[in-house]
Amino acid sequence: MIPASFEYHRAASVDDAIEALGRDEDAKLLAGGHSLVPAMKLRIARPSVLVDLGRLDELRTISVSGTSLEIGAMTTLTSLIRSSEVEVTRPILAEVAATVADVQVRNRGTLGGNICVNDPTNHFPPLLVALDASMTVAGVDGERVVPAEEFFVGVFETAVREGDLLTRIDVPAGGKGTGDGMAGVTLGAHGTYIASAAASVSGVAWRVVLGCVAAVPVRATAVEERLSGDIDEQSVRAAVEGLGATLDPPSDVHASADYRRSLAETSAVRAVLQASERAKG
Repeated sequence: MIPASFEYHRAASVDDAIEALGRDEDAKLLAGGHSLVPAMKLRIARPSVLVDLGRLDELRTISVSGTSLEIGAMTTLTSLIRSSEVEVTRPILAEVAATVADVQVRNRGTLGGNICVNDPTNHFPPLLVALDASMTVAGVDGERVVPAEEFFVGVFETAVREGDLLTRIDVPAGGKGTGDGMAGVTLGAHGTYIASAAASVSGVAWRVVLGCVAAVPVRATAVEERLSGDIDEQSVRAAVEGLGATLDPPSDVHASADYRRSLAETSAVRAVLQASERAKG
Protein backbone atom coordinates (compact mmCIF):
# COMPACT_ATOMS: atom_id res chain seq x y z
CA MET A 1 0.00 0.00 0.00
CA ILE A 2 0.94 3.65 -0.34
CA PRO A 3 1.22 5.80 2.81
CA ALA A 4 -1.23 8.60 3.43
CA SER A 5 0.07 12.03 2.43
CA PHE A 6 2.50 13.76 4.79
CA GLU A 7 4.92 16.65 4.93
CA TYR A 8 8.66 16.08 5.17
CA HIS A 9 11.08 18.02 7.35
CA ARG A 10 14.82 17.30 7.40
CA ALA A 11 16.09 18.36 10.81
CA ALA A 12 19.20 20.55 10.81
CA SER A 13 19.86 20.11 14.55
CA VAL A 14 18.40 18.51 17.65
CA ASP A 15 16.72 21.80 18.56
CA ASP A 16 15.27 22.05 15.06
CA ALA A 17 13.86 18.53 15.35
CA ILE A 18 12.24 19.29 18.71
CA GLU A 19 10.80 22.53 17.34
CA ALA A 20 9.34 20.69 14.35
CA LEU A 21 7.77 18.10 16.63
CA GLY A 22 6.25 20.87 18.73
CA ARG A 23 4.55 22.48 15.76
CA ASP A 24 2.36 19.45 15.04
CA GLU A 25 1.16 16.87 17.54
CA ASP A 26 0.92 14.26 14.76
CA ALA A 27 4.56 14.65 13.69
CA LYS A 28 6.79 11.58 13.90
CA LEU A 29 10.54 11.11 13.98
CA LEU A 30 12.23 9.12 11.23
CA ALA A 31 15.42 7.28 12.25
CA GLY A 32 16.14 3.99 10.45
CA GLY A 33 12.49 3.65 9.45
CA HIS A 34 12.23 -0.13 9.76
CA SER A 35 9.18 0.04 12.03
CA LEU A 36 7.60 3.35 11.07
CA VAL A 37 7.68 3.09 7.27
CA PRO A 38 5.95 -0.33 7.07
CA ALA A 39 3.30 0.95 9.53
CA MET A 40 2.80 3.98 7.28
CA LYS A 41 2.40 1.79 4.22
CA LEU A 42 -0.30 -0.17 6.00
CA ARG A 43 -1.78 3.15 7.17
CA ILE A 44 -1.55 2.01 10.77
CA ALA A 45 0.57 5.12 11.31
CA ARG A 46 -0.52 8.37 9.64
CA PRO A 47 1.92 11.10 10.66
CA SER A 48 1.17 14.54 9.31
CA VAL A 49 4.88 15.40 9.28
CA LEU A 50 7.98 13.21 9.13
CA VAL A 51 10.96 14.74 10.90
CA ASP A 52 14.06 13.11 9.40
CA LEU A 53 17.03 12.77 11.77
CA GLY A 54 19.30 11.29 9.11
CA ARG A 55 21.72 14.22 8.88
CA LEU A 56 22.22 14.79 12.60
CA ASP A 57 25.79 13.56 12.94
CA GLU A 58 25.84 14.61 16.59
CA LEU A 59 23.47 11.69 17.27
CA ARG A 60 25.79 9.14 15.64
CA THR A 61 28.83 9.42 17.90
CA ILE A 62 30.31 6.69 20.09
CA SER A 63 32.75 7.77 22.77
CA VAL A 64 34.05 6.94 26.23
CA SER A 65 33.75 9.65 28.86
CA GLY A 66 35.16 8.76 32.24
CA THR A 67 33.53 5.48 33.24
CA SER A 68 30.69 5.71 30.71
CA LEU A 69 30.28 4.53 27.13
CA GLU A 70 28.19 7.19 25.36
CA ILE A 71 26.26 6.10 22.26
CA GLY A 72 24.28 8.50 20.09
CA ALA A 73 20.70 7.43 19.50
CA MET A 74 21.16 7.42 15.71
CA THR A 75 24.12 5.04 15.87
CA THR A 76 23.45 2.16 13.51
CA LEU A 77 23.84 -1.45 14.56
CA THR A 78 26.64 -1.79 12.03
CA SER A 79 28.48 1.07 13.71
CA LEU A 80 28.10 -0.68 17.06
CA ILE A 81 29.61 -3.84 15.59
CA ARG A 82 32.59 -1.94 14.16
CA SER A 83 33.25 0.37 17.11
CA SER A 84 36.59 -0.02 18.89
CA GLU A 85 35.12 1.83 21.91
CA VAL A 86 32.36 -0.76 22.20
CA GLU A 87 34.83 -3.61 21.74
CA VAL A 88 36.98 -2.36 24.60
CA THR A 89 34.25 -1.38 27.07
CA ARG A 90 31.09 -3.43 26.47
CA PRO A 91 31.58 -5.95 23.61
CA ILE A 92 28.25 -7.62 24.35
CA LEU A 93 26.57 -4.69 22.57
CA ALA A 94 28.39 -5.49 19.32
CA GLU A 95 27.77 -9.21 19.71
CA VAL A 96 24.04 -8.73 20.12
CA ALA A 97 23.87 -6.17 17.29
CA ALA A 98 25.44 -8.76 14.96
CA THR A 99 22.54 -11.14 15.60
CA VAL A 100 19.82 -8.68 14.57
CA ALA A 101 18.15 -9.42 11.23
CA ASP A 102 20.45 -9.03 8.20
CA VAL A 103 23.14 -6.67 6.91
CA GLN A 104 20.66 -4.31 5.25
CA VAL A 105 18.68 -3.89 8.45
CA ARG A 106 21.83 -3.43 10.54
CA ASN A 107 23.13 -0.80 8.14
CA ARG A 108 19.99 1.32 8.54
CA GLY A 109 18.55 0.31 11.89
CA THR A 110 19.60 2.39 14.89
CA LEU A 111 20.04 1.59 18.55
CA GLY A 112 17.71 4.43 19.49
CA GLY A 113 15.05 3.20 17.11
CA ASN A 114 15.28 -0.35 18.42
CA ILE A 115 14.62 0.70 22.01
CA CYS A 116 12.12 3.47 21.31
CA VAL A 117 9.85 1.03 19.49
CA ASN A 118 10.01 -1.20 22.59
CA ASP A 119 8.75 -4.30 20.88
CA PRO A 120 9.02 -6.87 23.72
CA THR A 121 10.71 -9.28 21.29
CA ASN A 122 13.53 -6.85 20.43
CA HIS A 123 17.09 -7.59 21.46
CA PHE A 124 18.27 -4.45 23.22
CA PRO A 125 15.66 -3.52 25.87
CA PRO A 126 16.50 -6.37 28.29
CA LEU A 127 20.22 -6.05 27.58
CA LEU A 128 20.32 -2.33 28.38
CA VAL A 129 18.43 -2.88 31.62
CA ALA A 130 20.93 -5.60 32.56
CA LEU A 131 23.82 -3.24 31.78
CA ASP A 132 22.26 -0.53 33.99
CA ALA A 133 22.17 1.91 31.09
CA SER A 134 20.52 5.32 31.12
CA MET A 135 18.89 7.34 28.36
CA THR A 136 19.10 11.07 27.74
CA VAL A 137 15.85 12.51 26.42
CA ALA A 138 15.57 16.05 25.06
CA GLY A 139 12.39 18.10 24.86
CA VAL A 140 11.11 21.65 24.95
CA ASP A 141 11.84 21.76 28.70
CA GLY A 142 15.44 20.64 28.27
CA GLU A 143 17.14 17.31 28.88
CA ARG A 144 16.39 14.61 31.42
CA VAL A 145 18.12 11.30 32.15
CA VAL A 146 15.98 8.18 32.49
CA PRO A 147 17.33 4.90 33.91
CA ALA A 148 16.74 1.96 31.57
CA GLU A 149 14.50 0.29 34.15
CA GLU A 150 12.14 3.27 33.96
CA PHE A 151 12.51 3.91 30.23
CA PHE A 152 10.37 0.99 29.04
CA VAL A 153 6.79 1.52 30.20
CA GLY A 154 4.60 -0.70 27.99
CA VAL A 155 4.30 -2.50 24.67
CA PHE A 156 5.54 0.02 22.07
CA GLU A 157 5.69 2.64 24.84
CA THR A 158 8.66 4.34 26.46
CA ALA A 159 9.44 7.38 28.59
CA VAL A 160 9.94 9.38 25.38
CA ARG A 161 6.83 11.55 25.36
CA GLU A 162 5.18 13.39 22.47
CA GLY A 163 7.57 16.11 21.36
CA ASP A 164 10.59 14.40 22.94
CA LEU A 165 13.71 13.05 21.27
CA LEU A 166 16.05 10.36 22.58
CA THR A 167 19.57 11.69 22.04
CA ARG A 168 21.99 9.35 23.84
CA ILE A 169 22.37 6.01 25.59
CA ASP A 170 24.96 5.82 28.38
CA VAL A 171 26.30 2.43 29.43
CA PRO A 172 28.71 1.98 32.35
CA ALA A 173 32.06 0.91 30.93
CA GLY A 174 33.02 -2.58 31.96
CA GLY A 175 36.23 -3.28 33.82
CA LYS A 176 38.00 -5.98 35.76
CA GLY A 177 35.52 -8.40 37.28
CA THR A 178 32.77 -7.37 34.88
CA GLY A 179 31.08 -9.83 32.55
CA ASP A 180 27.97 -9.79 30.38
CA GLY A 181 25.91 -12.46 28.68
CA MET A 182 22.77 -12.83 26.61
CA ALA A 183 20.88 -15.90 25.51
CA GLY A 184 17.50 -16.79 24.07
CA VAL A 185 15.52 -18.46 21.32
CA THR A 186 14.76 -16.53 18.15
CA LEU A 187 12.49 -16.95 15.16
CA GLY A 188 15.12 -18.23 12.75
CA ALA A 189 18.81 -17.49 12.98
CA HIS A 190 18.48 -13.70 13.08
CA GLY A 191 14.84 -13.10 13.97
CA THR A 192 13.25 -11.51 16.99
CA TYR A 193 13.14 -13.37 20.27
CA ILE A 194 10.54 -15.81 21.54
CA ALA A 195 12.21 -15.55 24.94
CA SER A 196 15.48 -14.01 26.08
CA ALA A 197 17.62 -13.23 29.09
CA ALA A 198 20.51 -10.86 29.69
CA ALA A 199 22.90 -11.00 32.64
CA SER A 200 25.65 -8.74 33.91
CA VAL A 201 27.99 -9.06 36.87
CA SER A 202 30.37 -6.51 38.35
CA GLY A 203 32.31 -7.91 41.26
CA VAL A 204 29.61 -9.73 43.21
CA ALA A 205 26.67 -7.59 42.05
CA TRP A 206 24.39 -9.30 39.52
CA ARG A 207 21.67 -8.01 37.23
CA VAL A 208 19.52 -10.62 35.43
CA VAL A 209 16.79 -9.42 33.08
CA LEU A 210 14.21 -11.34 31.04
CA GLY A 211 12.71 -10.37 27.69
CA CYS A 212 9.49 -11.46 25.94
CA VAL A 213 7.73 -12.49 29.16
CA ALA A 214 5.93 -9.19 29.77
CA ALA A 215 5.29 -5.81 28.17
CA VAL A 216 8.63 -4.55 29.51
CA PRO A 217 11.92 -6.20 30.50
CA VAL A 218 11.61 -8.03 33.82
CA ARG A 219 14.40 -8.07 36.42
CA ALA A 220 14.80 -11.43 38.10
CA THR A 221 15.77 -9.98 41.48
CA ALA A 222 15.22 -13.26 43.34
CA VAL A 223 17.73 -14.93 41.04
CA GLU A 224 20.19 -12.07 41.52
CA GLU A 225 20.02 -12.47 45.30
CA ARG A 226 20.78 -16.19 45.08
CA LEU A 227 23.87 -15.77 42.90
CA SER A 228 26.88 -15.68 45.17
CA GLY A 229 30.22 -17.35 45.70
CA ASP A 230 31.60 -19.69 43.06
CA ILE A 231 29.35 -19.83 40.04
CA ASP A 232 28.90 -23.12 38.22
CA GLU A 233 26.05 -24.66 36.28
CA GLN A 234 24.63 -26.46 39.29
CA SER A 235 24.52 -23.34 41.46
CA VAL A 236 23.03 -21.25 38.65
CA ARG A 237 20.30 -23.80 37.97
CA ALA A 238 19.51 -23.81 41.68
CA ALA A 239 19.28 -20.00 41.68
CA VAL A 240 16.98 -19.98 38.64
CA GLU A 241 14.77 -22.84 39.83
CA GLY A 242 11.16 -21.71 40.18
CA LEU A 243 11.66 -18.52 38.17
CA GLY A 244 9.13 -19.55 35.54
CA ALA A 245 6.39 -19.92 38.13
CA THR A 246 6.69 -16.22 38.97
CA LEU A 247 6.13 -15.13 35.36
CA ASP A 248 2.94 -14.48 33.41
CA PRO A 249 4.07 -14.42 29.77
CA PRO A 250 1.71 -14.26 26.82
CA SER A 251 0.76 -17.17 24.59
CA ASP A 252 0.81 -16.66 20.84
CA VAL A 253 1.34 -18.51 17.57
CA HIS A 254 5.06 -18.88 18.35
CA ALA A 255 4.97 -20.18 21.91
CA SER A 256 2.61 -21.00 24.73
CA ALA A 257 2.97 -19.28 28.08
CA ASP A 258 4.34 -22.47 29.64
CA TYR A 259 6.94 -22.84 26.91
CA ARG A 260 8.04 -19.23 27.40
CA ARG A 261 8.42 -19.87 31.13
CA SER A 262 10.67 -22.81 30.39
CA LEU A 263 12.67 -20.85 27.82
CA ALA A 264 13.07 -17.94 30.24
CA GLU A 265 14.66 -20.23 32.85
CA THR A 266 16.96 -21.89 30.32
CA SER A 267 17.97 -18.54 28.82
CA ALA A 268 18.70 -17.09 32.26
CA VAL A 269 20.99 -20.01 33.11
CA ARG A 270 22.91 -19.62 29.86
CA ALA A 271 23.22 -15.83 30.15
CA VAL A 272 24.48 -16.02 33.75
CA LEU A 273 27.05 -18.69 32.93
CA GLN A 274 28.29 -16.66 29.98
CA ALA A 275 28.59 -13.50 32.08
CA SER A 276 30.36 -15.37 34.88
CA GLU A 277 32.92 -16.90 32.52
CA ARG A 278 33.68 -13.52 30.97
CA ALA A 279 34.08 -11.85 34.35
CA LYS A 280 36.90 -14.30 35.12
CA GLY A 281 38.78 -13.30 31.96
